[in-house]
Amino acid sequence: MTDAAPAIRVMVVDDHPMWREGVSRDLAEAGYDVVAATGEGAQAVRIAQAVRPQVVVLDLQLPDLSGVAVMQGLAAAGVQARVLVLSASGEHQDVLDAVKAGAAGYLVKSAGRDEFLDAVRRTVDGDAVFTPGLAGLVLGEYRRLATAPATDGDAPRLTERETEILRLVAKGLSYRQIAERLVVSHRTVQNHVQNTLNKLQLHNRVELVRYAIERGLDDEG
Repeated sequence: MTDAAPAIRVMVVDDHPMWREGVSRDLAEAGYDVVAATGEGAQAVRIAQAVRPQVVVLDLQLPDLSGVAVMQGLAAAGVQARVLVLSASGEHQDVLDAVKAGAAGYLVKSAGRDEFLDAVRRTVDGDAVFTPGLAGLVLGEYRRLATAPATDGDAPRLTERETEILRLVAKGLSYRQIAERLVVSHRTVQNHVQNTLNKLQLHNRVELVRYAIERGLDDEG
């Protein structure tokens, strides 16, 4: 970082004291303002609301909460920090779970000091930063998730029946009317709608109807 650059506020979350202290020291020596360092997820969420870090360096394995749960807690609390996961795990599922939870980057702990500090700098700049060996997997998934709402082709995969029911919901039919039209039970319709809500990460029928109308599904069929 240059002398003219403002100090970026960083919080370190790792349950290994020596690792946490080492990372904090490296960041401080590089000119970052380490506003907090903790080894517990729940405490990290509470502290972040007070100190408002711009970047959180986060381990996935914590004694009380998973890293994914911490990211969800930060988002729910309105903390808009970019999260750089620093984990011992290079498992693909761990990486994808972190990306889906909102991680801006993912670095394995075998990375060197310079690579880590470069990753933090790029995270500050808004880049998606990943361990090179995982970049292809992660960036492909990251782009897919980032553009998922854009068009029907990019939307989460729905079954033919889920799409059919979504269109009828968008037309204003009740669940009972949909059941009668498709000759299925009322419960079956409810189950399909709930599955669709889960896939689209929506919360209720109002949001579901809005989603369908925005994609013109109410005009199809």
